[in-house]
Amino acid sequence: MKVTIDIDCTPEEARTFLGLPDVKPFQDSMMARMQDQVQKGIDTLGPEAMMKTFFPSGLAGLEEMQGMFWRMATGGARAKSEKDKETK
Repeated sequence: MKVTIDIDCTPEEARTFLGLPDVKPFQDSMMARMQDQVQKGIDTLGPEAMMKTFFPSGLAGLEEMQGMFWRMATGGARAKSEKDKETK
C-alpha cells in the first residue's frame, strides 16, 4: 500500500508546525554586518590603495615585477647568457 500526502504551506508555517526557531532576525542582522564589512573592504581597496598595496615602492616595484615575469617567461635564458659572457 502506498500513501502520498501533499502539504501546501509556507516555510514559516512548516517551521512553526515543527517547533523550529525563527532565525530570520538573526540572519538579517548577520547579513547587515557582512554587507558593512564588505563595503568597508571595498572602500579601503580603491584603485590607488590597491596599487600602493601591490607596489609599495611605486614604479620601481612595478619594473621589478615585470623583470621577474620576463625571467620566468624566458626560462632564465637571459641570466645564463650573461653568465657565459662573464666566464669568457
